Amino acid sequence: MKKSAMNLDHKLIRISLTMLAAFVGGLLFSFLHTPIPWLLGPMAAVLMGARFGKIAFYWPVWIRDTGLIIVGYSIGLSFTQEALLQIIAKLPSMLLMTTLLVFFCAGIAWIVSKLTGVDYPTVLTGSIPGGLSQMIIFAEEMKGIDITTVTFLQVARLMMIIFVVPFLILGPLFNHSSSGTGADMVDQAGQLSGPVLPNLVLLAIICVVSAFLARKFKFPTPNLLGPILGTAIAGIAGLHGPVLPSSVLDISQFMIGSYIGLLLRPEKLEHKAKVISLAFLSGLLMIAGSVSLGLLLIYFYHITPSTSLLSLAPGGMDQMALLAHEVHADLSMVTGFQLFRLFFIYFVVPPMLRLFFKVGSRKIKRTA
Repeated sequence: MKKSAMNLDHKLIRISLTMLAAFVGGLLFSFLHTPIPWLLGPMAAVLMGARFGKIAFYWPVWIRDTGLIIVGYSIGLSFTQEALLQIIAKLPSMLLMTTLLVFFCAGIAWIVSKLTGVDYPTVLTGSIPGGLSQMIIFAEEMKGIDITTVTFLQVARLMMIIFVVPFLILGPLFNHSSSGTGADMVDQAGQLSGPVLPNLVLLAIICVVSAFLARKFKFPTPNLLGPILGTAIAGIAGLHGPVLPSSVLDISQFMIGSYIGLLLRPEKLEHKAKVISLAFLSGLLMIAGSVSLGLLLIYFYHITPSTSLLSLAPGGMDQMALLAHEVHADLSMVTGFQLFRLFFIYFVVPPMLRLFFKVGSRKIKRTA
């Protein structure tokens, strides 16, 4: 009994330390006026404290999941009937852009494999744009794939995108004017008459139940995707909720960023310097590829550069949606493209990789 009480006290102390470090990071990044400071600040502070200060941080998964549910509700508000029709109309371009992005990342993985000496299946699995948890599970199932390297490559890519894309979006190269759909739809959802509080309570219950069902059916990122779908279906059916204040979204970013900062563990890598440098270089190349593909979207749909880049940024759907809301991009289009890629990677990519690795291993055996 005493031992369990001591363990609980120890965990509470570690959580408190993590919360303090993350809060200081958020305040610092807010003072520096960085993009999405309550996501990037806690992430950077926890990463630095855990890796260089050797502080035994701890952040329960349920706190991150709560943050994801809040973000999922906020994203789901943008899915009106008009937004759904827009997404359906853009399905061919979603398939084309997602396929091109996956092949582009496969090419980057081949270059990284040659430069590092790490086997191609491991680098390829670590370079697939999105579906971090899905790719890690896939790596565990496949023989000969280094799970530590896959995890690092996936997290490094995600962190590169989370850190670089906000500065790129808010820089002088991008137009921040609203495209007039996603942001307006969310604003309209917040200007409701009628029982706002009962609707919010009911939608909160729907979000929690949707997250539970998404986990049960093994959806990708269930605590984000479930509430998005639940809120969207409720909205299309006529049950509308209010827009959350920015302070609540800041808290959700704080919950998510503190957890992400603990994911990266470079001390477990072999050939650290080479793999780390090439992992971040590949992340930059993926962002450059996303910008290039985004030019096609701008040409076909006459959307803002911010919307195009955030729609194609390879990873971090919740962060991209938060950033889209901040710069008044078309939130429904950004989320639609990100969701499509997530499902494509979840359902299509793993079978293709299994077939590719199986054919490759057969060729190696024949030549041997």
